[in-house]
Amino acid sequence: MNGRERVRKALRHEETDRPPIDLGSTPVTGIAASTYYRVRKALGLGDHPVTVGEPFQILAELEEPVRRALGVDTVGIWNPTNMFGFRNEGWKPWTLPDGTPGLVPRDFQVDVDERGDTLIYPKGDRTAKPSGRLPKGGYYFDSIVRQDPIDEDRLDPRDWSEQFEPFSDEDLRYFEDTSTRLYRETDYALVGNFWQGGIGDIAHVPGPGLTHPKGLRDPNLWYEYLLTHTDYIQGIFDIQADVALRNLELYRQVMGDRIEVVVMSGTDFGGQQRPLCSPKLFDLLWKPLYKKLNDWVHRNTPWRIFFHSCGAVAPLLDAFVEAGVDILNPVQCSAAGMDPATLKAKYGDKLVFWGGGVDTQRTLPFGTVDEVRAQVRERVRIFGEGGGFVFNTVHNIQARTPTENVLAMYEEVRASAPA
Repeated sequence: MNGRERVRKALRHEETDRPPIDLGSTPVTGIAASTYYRVRKALGLGDHPVTVGEPFQILAELEEPVRRALGVDTVGIWNPTNMFGFRNEGWKPWTLPDGTPGLVPRDFQVDVDERGDTLIYPKGDRTAKPSGRLPKGGYYFDSIVRQDPIDEDRLDPRDWSEQFEPFSDEDLRYFEDTSTRLYRETDYALVGNFWQGGIGDIAHVPGPGLTHPKGLRDPNLWYEYLLTHTDYIQGIFDIQADVALRNLELYRQVMGDRIEVVVMSGTDFGGQQRPLCSPKLFDLLWKPLYKKLNDWVHRNTPWRIFFHSCGAVAPLLDAFVEAGVDILNPVQCSAAGMDPATLKAKYGDKLVFWGGGVDTQRTLPFGTVDEVRAQVRERVRIFGEGGGFVFNTVHNIQARTPTENVLAMYEEVRASAPA
């Protein structure tokens, strides 16, 4: 079986020769650039600079030799513009804080402040206020809240319109050319990183890619406003969904049937112990818009719909299914109510579990090789039965994760078969 065949069978809830493996097809299934550098070197595949394909989380762009060596079955088609609002092009050297040699886009413009923190500018525009901060000794950027004073009597959802834009002709040519090339020249399952159905994604609330974000931009206030200014939030969501639907139509025209999966949303609905909103609020604000977008995809394409939501989202999974979600990621089994066997028994015929393969908070970074192997075997046994499972860690592989643990994880998956 090749990667494309393996993923297709998993998406149809059919068993495969081994679980399909995803690494790096999305910015929530990737690997920290510094960890990737060490893994690649251990594989004997060079110690040249790592291309930082996602600068916000400082994630590596996978290279073909590494993808083949680890047995990866997927490749992602990313938006050419990143979270900080500039395009991934014109690569130049940048040394990561831990000394890892890297390459970053031309418009990756940073300064180091008096505390030793690295500040980055949106769209590479140094006349704007910095929109991200990489703390000294840190591993990824945090958004900087740049919110103007708010007049609650004059809140206007249209202030957010700049954040939601139609695809440009340049973007559409990129999507078409890249998907065509990868479909013809490789046997990977192609993953389309659309993301625009991520209604109210908290990562985008501060507007890290905008030079001067308008409207409500403080994440703490955002969660309050969901309840206190619901009409205002609903207005923002409606604008976002309308643009997303128009862009879906354009995306379909240039992607055709070449992609297997469309990544619709990255909005996080769960904390460690409970959901971040009530099922009632989810049904009011999000579910109708998700259903509208997902129904369009199901009517007009063969694509499967990928939803990313961290945390304890078990109380919301029925609503996810009703809204048309096909794939759940990252399957955070360590969160309350997210027991693997329970999830598989209840939703194994309704959802594909894309993730959950090993815990990235404890087991992978801090466990022994034997503990990593044991957890991988257990998760493959549970999630792989009857198909409907794509192996990925619970979110990205973090910096400082032991190289031997990463290599052992992939060796174990490749040697695994469903029960």
